[in-house]
Amino acid sequence: MRLDQHIASSSELSRKDARRAVMGGRVSVNGTRCKSARAQVSEHDQVMLDDRLLTLPGDLYLMMNKPAGVISATRDSNQPTALDLLPADMARHVHIAGRLDKDTTGLLLLTSDGQWSHQITSPRRDCPKTYQIRLAEPLSEDARLRLAQGVLLNGEDKPTQPARVVVSSETTIEMTIREGRYHQVKRMLAAVGNHVEALHRLSIGSIVLDDTLTPGQYRALTAEEVDSVREPG
Repeated sequence: MRLDQHIASSSELSRKDARRAVMGGRVSVNGTRCKSARAQVSEHDQVMLDDRLLTLPGDLYLMMNKPAGVISATRDSNQPTALDLLPADMARHVHIAGRLDKDTTGLLLLTSDGQWSHQITSPRRDCPKTYQIRLAEPLSEDARLRLAQGVLLNGEDKPTQPARVVVSSETTIEMTIREGRYHQVKRMLAAVGNHVEALHRLSIGSIVLDDTLTPGQYRALTAEEVDSVREPG
């Protein structure tokens, strides 16, 4: 990674302040003063700020019960973001793996591990995501069968992959999809003549939203939850 990124990740400095520290001659790498914030360093290099050895923190893996009205973004000057719900020193190290719409609630994963989040978001991985959906009208059997076969979304020329649909009550269903197209769940229900009134993500892969988390709360993932996402071998 770049030297300024290393410093920002392992100290209280922002990337901007880290660059200033480097240009000011306050940083050395493996005993040699370095004045290029763009210099590439690894976790094995010894980076010193003034007389302090900087150590990169371990990767973070979190689940959050995202409330409605919060956007899945790193920062936004006009709207609250999911990262605003974290302590500042934690928020600056993580990104969101698998976004949710502003009005969608439920399981949101956040991590500092880019390779791990790629396992979740990569189309090649086919990572299943399950949603609880409140509909405007009861889902007909014909509509359920169409969703289970895959539907053609408005403006697209390739149908979705088949969805798994479980009817919970007259106007509540659970649906599992393996893609991440734009507003996919809402558009799939619209394609079969229905309308989503509320959308809540229950799980990603085998990671299930902890039902003890109230909206806005978060917790660290267990080692088993983290490993469940990794590719075998």
